[in-house]
Amino acid sequence: MLKLDPTFSAVAAAAVAAIATSVMLNQLTPQLSQNAQQITSGDAHAADSLLTRPVWAASATGRVEPKEGEIRISSEVPARIVEVIAKTNDRVAAGDVLVKLDSDDLIPKLIAAESEAEVRIRERDEEEATGVALERRKAEDALNDSERARFRAQGDLDEAVRQSKNGGDANAVTAAREKLAEADKKVAEDRAALDTILAKPDLPLPTRLESALIAARTDVAQVENAIERTRVRAPSDGTVLNVWARAGEMAAPSPDAALVLFGDISSLRVRAEVEERDVTRIRVGQRVVVRADAFPDKDFEGVVTQLAPALGSPRITTRGPRRPNDVEVLEVLIGLDGTPPLLTGMRVDAFFRHEASASAAPAR
Repeated sequence: MLKLDPTFSAVAAAAVAAIATSVMLNQLTPQLSQNAQQITSGDAHAADSLLTRPVWAASATGRVEPKEGEIRISSEVPARIVEVIAKTNDRVAAGDVLVKLDSDDLIPKLIAAESEAEVRIRERDEEEATGVALERRKAEDALNDSERARFRAQGDLDEAVRQSKNGGDANAVTAAREKLAEADKKVAEDRAALDTILAKPDLPLPTRLESALIAARTDVAQVENAIERTRVRAPSDGTVLNVWARAGEMAAPSPDAALVLFGDISSLRVRAEVEERDVTRIRVGQRVVVRADAFPDKDFEGVVTQLAPALGSPRITTRGPRRPNDVEVLEVLIGLDGTPPLLTGMRVDAFFRHEASASAAPAR
């Protein structure tokens, strides 16, 4: 049997393989060229698609809040909480009492001050007054009477609001509110009349008895103001978002010891933090799309209403100690359109539109 040299066999096998590869490449070259042309055409089409697709100018993380922000209402004086009148979700008007503090020790002081003022009035009236001095005396008496009437009207309104929370007549609150408005108007008119008289050049100086009466009336006003500071009131029309006050506890005049969380949720806004690199892409009036995880299939529209004048540290996205690589952010306020079903405090994502794509449909 003929015996082949191993080296010759290996060279022959390599030659056969080379010939087969060359034939295969010749057959595939036209097909590869055609595929390359298709891929190039597809890339061009994809590039055109990217050029026409809406692109966000910037994005930021934000939180939902009432249109004027959340207000943490604290007590003006340290005192024991007697009654918590407001409840969560209550809609209240400006000046309505929310929490009542202890003022029992001030009532005797008020009675004593009023009695002293009455004595000083009788002493003053024993002196004759004419001309401008008499006009001043009458104007001072009218202003004092209207101020005391206003204090009583405020107390009547507070009691009417308290009764309405316990099932009382709501019409009584409306009537008490109108009475207080009339008292405020009367105080303003009487104060303006007194100021006109005090501006006259020929007005004599007050006598000793007139000065004593002024001091006595000042004491009455000071006690009334002290009583007023034991009434925690709503700063404006709005909604009670949360109540932390508890009857029997001590209230302290500190922002860290707030009694009530308050805000006007008739409309909402978003407080967003834009990174420093994107601040030049944001302007007032720019349209924004807001998205929340709680509403995965819904977009909320808004507009930039305010930009902070300076950069600051992030407060929304931080979750621990500040790191050296943390960036500065610009605080941006976004007014939301309509009445979206978002909740205050909810974390959202804000996407700022380019001017060119401001009217384009948002791409999720």
